[in-house]
Amino acid sequence: MFKPQLINSLKGYNSRTFVSDLIAGIIVGIVALPLAIAFAIASGVNPAAGLFTAIIAGFCISAFGGSTVQIGGPTGAFAVIVYGVVAHFGLSGLATATVMAGILLILLGAFKMGGLVKFIPYTIVTGFTAGIAVTIAAGQIGDFFGLAPDFSEPMRILGEEYSKMPGDFLPKIIVYIKSASTINVYSFIMASVCLAFIFIWSKFIKKIPGSFIVLILATVASILLDKFCGLKTDTIGTFADGREHFLIPNTLPAPQLPDFSLKTIRMLFPTAVSIAVLAAIESLLSAVVADGMTGGKHDSNTELIGQGIANIASPLFGGIPATGAIARTATNIKNGGRTPVAGIIHALTLLLILLFFGKYAAYIPMAALAAVLINVAWNMAGFPAIRSLVHGQKSDTTVFAVTFFITVFVDLTVAIEVGLGLAAFFFIKKMIDLSEVQNKREALISGIHAADMPEEHLDLPQGAMVYEIEGPLFFGTVRKFEVAVEKAGVDYKVLILRMRSTIYLDAGGIRALEQAKAACDRKGITIVISGIHTQPYMLLEKTGMADKLGRENIHDHISGALERAREILK
Repeated sequence: MFKPQLINSLKGYNSRTFVSDLIAGIIVGIVALPLAIAFAIASGVNPAAGLFTAIIAGFCISAFGGSTVQIGGPTGAFAVIVYGVVAHFGLSGLATATVMAGILLILLGAFKMGGLVKFIPYTIVTGFTAGIAVTIAAGQIGDFFGLAPDFSEPMRILGEEYSKMPGDFLPKIIVYIKSASTINVYSFIMASVCLAFIFIWSKFIKKIPGSFIVLILATVASILLDKFCGLKTDTIGTFADGREHFLIPNTLPAPQLPDFSLKTIRMLFPTAVSIAVLAAIESLLSAVVADGMTGGKHDSNTELIGQGIANIASPLFGGIPATGAIARTATNIKNGGRTPVAGIIHALTLLLILLFFGKYAAYIPMAALAAVLINVAWNMAGFPAIRSLVHGQKSDTTVFAVTFFITVFVDLTVAIEVGLGLAAFFFIKKMIDLSEVQNKREALISGIHAADMPEEHLDLPQGAMVYEIEGPLFFGTVRKFEVAVEKAGVDYKVLILRMRSTIYLDAGGIRALEQAKAACDRKGITIVISGIHTQPYMLLEKTGMADKLGRENIHDHISGALERAREILK
């Protein structure tokens, strides 16, 4: 049942809670302002689109989501995808893909798939998050050094011609190298000072974000230095429209429907899936972190529906994809936000800033925004998590490294697909390594198993053999089982398969049992099952294997199996 947390939170809501939410909402709105603009620029869209997204999507995520403290808006994770979509399909294509992603998110929530997203391995999440961080940082090199690449004539890179800044990592780095002679020392100094200021500020003051302060100071400094010293650097105004007098609109745009032709939908569907998956992962990860900080519990399916509504509404008003933002959510909690009202106030705060102060955002230096985004990328990279993975299992390190490099050099969607495939391969291999099919006749007689004393001293009748299957019997471990059965000699008349440690059986395991039964029938050996769990037994019933083996030969305890063996041997 779809029931946003806002409805639950308003029960017993009082003035004290409102004041706490009001303070938290205003602070988070101030924190979100520079990030919204910066993420829009990193995504290759108009800076105003970031503000529109933070307002519209931020409001929808708080009003319709399944977390009491989630703060939503544009995030760095989407920068790579959005930049590529805009480069290939334009803003109209981005709007279409985002709306489609919103619909997919609603379907995921409606069909209660929220829990499945949590099964994406931590190594993959760490890998593509670090990859996105590197990509974001690389995208800011041009503004950080004030480079001015010349695309008056198409630039040929790696066999392709580019008439504007390429979206892919390697061509972009090559463009920067070729443009190294155009460095603007003034921009470089400003960016370096801004970055140092943010790092130092965060060490001493936590409540007020350094990124917000640095944008104000850098803007004032840029205007004064331009007026009195003639020192110029690119600003949001020149970036967005190529004209110094460009101003961010001081109102929300009228809603517009994107193109939904069959051709467009088919062409953009893979991109929409990428946006939906990333939005689901980011939002639920943020919600889990928030639960740990507040002691609450979010509704993952309602959260996905809320994210879907937000991503449908955002592009209608000129916005870009949005999701839950961990840093802003944590800021909300630390400043007293406890209900979705704080998230709604955060969106209203941004709306008021847009209405009354939006025009001044055009004077923010691009060098200062580059410093803000590099700081975001640094925090996003997750170096402690990377160090932990590198010193862990080789399989985890491999999955992380492959996901990271494919995210940086190829594509985020491909990275997730390959990462999931590789993680599944290593998991299956680990299960195979841990699974064993062993002859337990000597163990039963000598009493080695201290964990099951009543069974240890049972006498195994002459002419019976016991094999214990340790671990799941699935397609990866079938060969071990087949080899074990082949070793059963003709002098045995009963083969007891002890399955007390086998909690999972699949079609490959059923097929192996059928082949084992056929081989044993040829030798005159009867198979008796012992200690079977619910899932394997239900599968034996559904496939008819229980009747083939004979129900009298299936027992839930080794004592019953041994008694059956004595009956057969008599």
